[in-house]
Amino acid sequence: MPGQEVTESRLRCVLPFEAVPMEVPLLRRAAAQQLDRWGVLTASDEAELLVTELATNVVKHVGEGALATLILERKGERLRLEVHDMSPVVPTIRAAECGEECGRGLHLLAAMALDWGTVLTAAGKAVWCELALTDGRSCRRVERAVEALEKYKGAGREPGQRGRIGDVLLVESAVELIADLLHWTAARGNDPDDILDRAQMHYEADSEAA
Repeated sequence: MPGQEVTESRLRCVLPFEAVPMEVPLLRRAAAQQLDRWGVLTASDEAELLVTELATNVVKHVGEGALATLILERKGERLRLEVHDMSPVVPTIRAAECGEECGRGLHLLAAMALDWGTVLTAAGKAVWCELALTDGRSCRRVERAVEALEKYKGAGREPGQRGRIGDVLLVESAVELIADLLHWTAARGNDPDDILDRAQMHYEADSEAA
C-alpha cells in the first residue's frame, strides 16, 4: 500500500491502495488496525468484510491496477466507509440479479449497513456505507423497526416525532402491525402461535449474542 493519512481530531483515516488481489487483505488488515486504535470493536468484523467486498469490486469492475482510496471516518456512533475510484460507472442494486459475481458487495451493503449509496466525484465515484458502533446487529434492528413503524399506517403521524407522544404512537403501531401480520399468517394457513414462538426465539438469540 502506498501510504496512509490519519487525522486524529476528526477520527478520519485515508488509505490509498492499488486494485490488485494481493492488496485486498493488506487493506483489510490496515482498516482493522485503525479501528483497533480508535477502540471501535462492535463493528470491526462487519467493517472488515465490507472493506474486502468493496475493494474486490474495484478489482473486478474497474480493473486490476486501478488506483483507489479507502476512507474510514468515525461520526458519533457511526462508522463511515468510503471507497473512491476513477470510474464514473455507478453500481446499482439491480446488478445483483446476475449472480454472485455481479452483486455480492451490493447485497452485503444493503443487508449490513444502516445506510449506503454512491456519488459521482471529480475523479470518478465513491461508494459509501455507514455502520452502527453502539450495539451492532440489534442496533440496526431497532433503527429499521423505527423506520417501518413510522411509515406504517402513518396518517396523522410525523416521522421522527420525539418524546412520550412519539413513543406511544410507535407502541400502538407495533401492536397493530403485529396483529396484522398474525392475520396475514393465518390467512395463508400458518399457525400464528408458531410464528410468535419463532420470533421470540430470534429475539432471545439476538439478545444473548449482543
